[in-house]
Amino acid sequence: MTGIMDDGCPYQVQVTGRADRPVVGSARVRALVEQYVGTPVLLGPLGPRRDLDPGDTLAVLALLRRHSRVVEQRA
Repeated sequence: MTGIMDDGCPYQVQVTGRADRPVVGSARVRALVEQYVGTPVLLGPLGPRRDLDPGDTLAVLALLRRHSRVVEQRA
């Protein structure tokens, strides 16, 4: 996926679904995910709410959508 952080810095990462390495490509995005592990994340605008597990791709994507502007998301 490609996106832009809140400060305007672009990033490009691959969400892996692996708990030991949830994203590949950007150290800043990896640090963001690590910072929020265990905290609640809304998977959609109204829920459901789930604690962030680094191996949970849906939760990682929801976190990135909340803290950055996702420009492109490929399957």
